Amino acid sequence: MRLLLVEDDDLLVASLRKELEQQGFAVDVALDGVDGEFMGNEEPYDLVVLDLGLPGRPGLEVLHNWRQRGNKVPVIVLTARDAWHERVDGFKAGADDYLGKPFHVEELLVRILALVRRSHGVVSPKLQSGGLELDEERQLVRLEDNSEVNLTGTEFRLLRYFMFNPGKILSKTRLTEHVYEQDFDRDSNLIEVYVRHLRDKLGSERIETRRGQGYIFLARPDEFS
Repeated sequence: MRLLLVEDDDLLVASLRKELEQQGFAVDVALDGVDGEFMGNEEPYDLVVLDLGLPGRPGLEVLHNWRQRGNKVPVIVLTARDAWHERVDGFKAGADDYLGKPFHVEELLVRILALVRRSHGVVSPKLQSGGLELDEERQLVRLEDNSEVNLTGTEFRLLRYFMFNPGKILSKTRLTEHVYEQDFDRDSNLIEVYVRHLRDKLGSERIETRRGQGYIFLARPDEFS
């Protein structure tokens, strides 16, 4: 999952970025509203954490402009403004959730995970598909026989995106856009490398290659046989 953090507090950015990356998210950062609005329109983020009190362009205006353009990216508004009418304004502008400062990072993480699941139509608090269960806290996968397989950070991010999109053809470009940060080399063959790693750990039948199109994660290994 790839997130955009639009926040002008350098210390908060450094802290949040570290925590989010440890939780298996690829994180891009914008320090003002102008850059944030542009990045949110140009890149396919899974979620945006948006401060309202931004230099250059207020966060509420950024959010309003996204929605006016039909940009449906899930947005958590993060702000020191805690008056009820400002919360109402945020929701009216299209916010999906709202968290006032100061806050506990653990609460933000829980809200992010809940919103990402909801945006993918996942109602269970556990991410499960075809007998696999992804432990997002420990970043490992539990197999049908209840054995546990450890994952590297990249393997975890890639498998989580596959499990959110079972049965869909996912191009290498799309996978790269949702697994890595903005400055990653899009022409790299690392996606192929990590798909091979997942096949070695989960079984080669789990991820099918569609030549010239991409990959399909099979909720059932015999799904398209």
